[in-house]
Amino acid sequence: MTLKTRSWVKKRVKVTWKGKFKLGKAWKKHLLSDKSKKSKGRNKYGLIVSGTESKKIKQQLPHM
Repeated sequence: MTLKTRSWVKKRVKVTWKGKFKLGKAWKKHLLSDKSKKSKGRNKYGLIVSGTESKKIKQQLPHM
């Protein structure tokens, strides 16, 4: 039986060079004029996934 990659994971998750998983943060797509500069700056970079969630993501990305 072949192992299949979950398509939502490959679209939304990047793997760093150390092997950690990085997700994009929410609240940065539209209506940015109503948000403060501080809140937009906090969302600038991606979110590094914690250890327990990274195990779940590794199961859904079998070929990485």
